Amino acid sequence: MKKLKVGIIGTGGIANPHIKAYLNLPDIEIVGAADIIPGKARAFLDNYELTDAKAYESADELLENELDAVSVCTYNSTHAECVVKALEKGVHVLCEKPMSVTLDDAVEMVRAEKKSGKILTIGFQPRYDVNSQYVKQIVQSGKLGDIYYVQTGGGRRRGIPGRTFIEKRYAGVGALADIGCYALDFGLNTIGYPKPLTVSAVAYDYFGKNPKYYAESERFSVDDFSAAFIRLEGGVTLDFRMSWAMHMDTCGDFLFLGKEGGLKVRQPHFELWGGAWDGPIGEITYMHDNEEGKPVSENIPLKPMEKSNLFFKKISSFVDAIRTNGSAPIPTSQILYNQAIIDGIIRSSESGHEVEIVIPEI
Repeated sequence: MKKLKVGIIGTGGIANPHIKAYLNLPDIEIVGAADIIPGKARAFLDNYELTDAKAYESADELLENELDAVSVCTYNSTHAECVVKALEKGVHVLCEKPMSVTLDDAVEMVRAEKKSGKILTIGFQPRYDVNSQYVKQIVQSGKLGDIYYVQTGGGRRRGIPGRTFIEKRYAGVGALADIGCYALDFGLNTIGYPKPLTVSAVAYDYFGKNPKYYAESERFSVDDFSAAFIRLEGGVTLDFRMSWAMHMDTCGDFLFLGKEGGLKVRQPHFELWGGAWDGPIGEITYMHDNEEGKPVSENIPLKPMEKSNLFFKKISSFVDAIRTNGSAPIPTSQILYNQAIIDGIIRSSESGHEVEIVIPEI
């Protein structure tokens, strides 16, 4: 089997599970890594004893090599720039979530993908959780009837990550993009990713800006809590909320309401950093009327977790798609809607009123 030549763009914390997964796959050669901080890429590669791999201080330099694929692990505001450059070089791309910061950037990425004919997939590893997939199977089976309302729930009681996550110039957005995108994807993917139409949203920074709760409050320039009311095609309402910090252990359960039944999904735990929907889910409850017309609740047993972790599945599915000339495991046609909602939440919270979502033709 021909070795796939892989590069890593951005060598911060999230790059570690990427490279670990690549190194656990057969016939992968890590050609090099790039990071704008001098010496950081070299230290990253040396940590994995990849002494023959080259270190660079720009994506441009790394992309001068013969590469089959790259993982883009930079901060949010540079996702689009790095992805487009890689695609223009004829390289397959796995981009970490969120797809970008703005809808315009996401559209540019999809256009570059189509022009290149290469794979662009977005890094939503919770998609590979067996129980998240099970929830989708139940909803898609029609057991609940037509879905008309989805509530995302979850949220962290305390869990502001720090580093570049808290500065707008790097992250673009805070909790909304960091973990809110996961909640959006779980809800939208479960019901078939209907097109978003309008958003009415609010965003707050009460904890991040307060030194009582956050030591780096002077650097904090993004949201730590957001909520939104989103209208989707087909008469579906999405009620979204997400936090990095609040005086509550959850914003609620994940709810899927259908005309014939409902499904309640709990977050896996209620510790301070819980409720991000970035991995396995908690217990599932099916609510409906029985044959006698009485409301009943059924606990649905969770399926056993598989041995391989979700990050490994994310990377291996990307590699498999390249080797088999397959399609993107998590297609941009779906995540474009996710990004359009994030963009709409930003615009609505800044303007103080509902905004329309208009997605350009691509």
